[in-house]
Amino acid sequence: MTDAHHIGTALLLGLVVVTATVAAPLASARPAHEIPVSPATGNLSTPAADGWASVPAAEVPMTSAPSSVPNADDTTVERVHVQAARGDGTLYLRLQWDDATRDQSAASPEAFADQVAVQFPVNESARPPIAMGGPGNMVNVWYWSADAGTQELLAGGAGSTTAFGQPAVDADARYDNGTWSVVYARSVNASGTNRTTITDDGDLDVAFAVWNGSNGERAGQKSVSEWHYFPFGDGPSGPPYEALLWSVAGVAIVAVVGVTAFGVQRARGGMK
Repeated sequence: MTDAHHIGTALLLGLVVVTATVAAPLASARPAHEIPVSPATGNLSTPAADGWASVPAAEVPMTSAPSSVPNADDTTVERVHVQAARGDGTLYLRLQWDDATRDQSAASPEAFADQVAVQFPVNESARPPIAMGGPGNMVNVWYWSADAGTQELLAGGAGSTTAFGQPAVDADARYDNGTWSVVYARSVNASGTNRTTITDDGDLDVAFAVWNGSNGERAGQKSVSEWHYFPFGDGPSGPPYEALLWSVAGVAIVAVVGVTAFGVQRARGGMK
């Protein structure tokens, strides 16, 4: 075998390795903090709806909220499984997390119910402070409690929550084998003062909070996430990203073909 053939083979193998190394992460990676949104298949307003099986999920890390309340750093929920789907004019969110106890009563001073909340910026042009927003940058909160049910709230900082007179959010919950599943549903077109607008042409920031009642968690003692976002506009999962991926793959294929042809031509030249 000639030196030219050796060189051509080495270059070919190198390009194959580089293509596989670069293209595979591009094909599977999503930007940090993105939660995918899928088309809704049927009615997803209940946690056990069959359509949830085909909705991709994001594992959202949780940590103790920065708070001055006693035992603020004593929380137990470390992650929340989040799914989002949109269809028939409705946005559905399903949140699931592990909890060894089902705490539904807050009837005594030492009893606290399990709770979960989702918050969105009221003004999507800037991210509010993660801890329930601020006076000049409020948040719209979807709240569910195993004791009190569902509320839609407005907050402009810790301890400043007020309830909407006519909530636009419904929720349904299920506890099964140590896992809570809560589904929120809201009309995309719901309007109202200080209610987050859900559009189809941009990203929507979102954050989460969970309270474990049996651990005494309430108020500022809770597990929270960082800001994440729903990609309602064109993004890494849409056409621009796919076009980039296919462009990279196309360039790699052309390069491989070119190197192969070059190696064959040099090899034939060496045989004369």
